[in-house]
Amino acid sequence: MRAWMNGDLLADPTGAALGVTDHGFTVGDGVFESVKTLGGRPFALTRHLDRLERSATGLGLDAPDPDVVRRGVEAVLEGVTDPLGRLRITCTAGPGPMGSGRGGGTPTLVVAWSAIDPTGESTAVVTVPWTRNERGATAGLKTTSYAENVIALAHAQERGGSEAVFANTVGDLCEGTGSNVFYVVDGELRTPTLASGCLAGVTRALVLEWCGGREVDEPLEVARQADEAFLVSTTRDVQAISRWDDRELPAPGPVTAECAATWRRREAEQIDP
Repeated sequence: MRAWMNGDLLADPTGAALGVTDHGFTVGDGVFESVKTLGGRPFALTRHLDRLERSATGLGLDAPDPDVVRRGVEAVLEGVTDPLGRLRITCTAGPGPMGSGRGGGTPTLVVAWSAIDPTGESTAVVTVPWTRNERGATAGLKTTSYAENVIALAHAQERGGSEAVFANTVGDLCEGTGSNVFYVVDGELRTPTLASGCLAGVTRALVLEWCGGREVDEPLEVARQADEAFLVSTTRDVQAISRWDDRELPAPGPVTAECAATWRRREAEQIDP
C-alpha cells in the first residue's frame, strides 16, 4: 500500500497521520473517488476527478485543485506495475469541532493505492429492507458517510451475496452499495435514471455510451424479474448477476456477455475515455 497526504508521501501508510479532530473522521464530512489502475495507470481519471468536484461542491466543500490531486496520483503510482489496483482519493473538511458544525480548518486531501484481485465474472445480490432517499441532501454524492452501506452489505453477505441492492422511497430500483444495476427486459437494456437517487457511476456512464441502454425508473420488482442483469462499478466492470435473492439468472445472459465484451475492448483502447 502507498499513500500521499497533503503534498507528502507517507513513509508508513498504515501509521498515524490524520488528526483525531478531522471532520471526515468524526462525522464523515468528506467525499472520495475509487479509481481502477491498470499496470499502474489510472483508468478514466478525468471523469473521476470531475465527479469528485461535483461531490465536494454538493457537500459544501471547496473542491481540491485537480492538478494537485494528479500530482498525488503520480506520486503514489510511481514505479507501480501491478496489473490491477485501486486508487482512492479522499477529500475532507479538515480539522473541526466534534459536532456537525464545521470549523473552517484546512481541508485534508489523501491519495492512497493498493493492489487488488479481479472480481469474479458473476455474483449474487440481495435486496435489502432499507431504502435510498432520492430526495436526501447527499443523494447522488459520493461521500465518506458509508455506515448505511456497511450495514446493507453485511446483510447481503450473511445471505450469500456480494452486493446489496436498494430501492428508493417510492419503491423503484436505485443502486447497490457501491455499484449501479443494469437489467434486461424483452431484449432491452435498462438502468435507473439519476433521479432515482443512484450515484452517477463512471462505469455506468461509459456502459451507456458504449453499449446503449435506456434510463428508466420503475419498480424494483421489474428488475428482480428481468431476463438477465448485471452490476457495474470501478472494480467490478461488467459483472453478471447469477442470483438475485432466491431467483437464479443466466450469468452471463446474451446482452450481458455482449456488454462485457464491449467493455473489455473499449477499455483497452483508451486509458482516460
